[in-house]
Amino acid sequence: MVKKEKSVYLFAGQDTPSKDKIIDKIKEEHLTNELQDFNLDRLYARDLNLKGLQEKLLCLPAGSRKRIIIVRDAQRLSADIKKFIADYVRSPREHIILILDMERAEPKDEFISSISRYTVNYIREEARPDTFSLLRQIELKRPGSSLKILRQLLEQGERPERILGGLRYAWENRPSEALDRRKKLRFLLLCDIDIKTGRLRPDFALEKLIINLCCLRNP
Repeated sequence: MVKKEKSVYLFAGQDTPSKDKIIDKIKEEHLTNELQDFNLDRLYARDLNLKGLQEKLLCLPAGSRKRIIIVRDAQRLSADIKKFIADYVRSPREHIILILDMERAEPKDEFISSISRYTVNYIREEARPDTFSLLRQIELKRPGSSLKILRQLLEQGERPERILGGLRYAWENRPSEALDRRKKLRFLLLCDIDIKTGRLRPDFALEKLIINLCCLRNP
């Protein structure tokens, strides 16, 4: 009995260059440069609805044996699409290669657990960020990395007051120049006021705080 080749891939982790390198190899293996535009769909979970995905899966290849559908940010797929995919992977269409690309792979994620046995998996677990990793990026004056870690903390369910408390504790208990410490603690206080008075949404207030801290000049 010939074993059926799996045609659904699951990529998880934040090492985007490594993931893209593997995806490029899949494209090179199954698509010619001349027909790639006709047989490759790049979709984003935030813009995708169930009907749209179903229509893409029904499309036939143009002058090729395969079509490739890449779904980015797959961790954001809606519940109805996840349910559909969980059924689809049991008997995928032979002419379609479906690639699900997500930033994180939670070990207990029910969706990942339900599809993993039917997919080719490239999963690299990432260390869960904490307030200390956020503090490190702020002190290195890296606003992009800092904002990314902030978003991850909030998505993990970390409360804004705990993030502020962690930063405050670190700066109150670290030896540093007094003026620099006072400036940082003042920014923390202003952020706390913005949140408690409802002047800004907590996530906006924290983003504003991070930008201010990253732009703070060293004494």
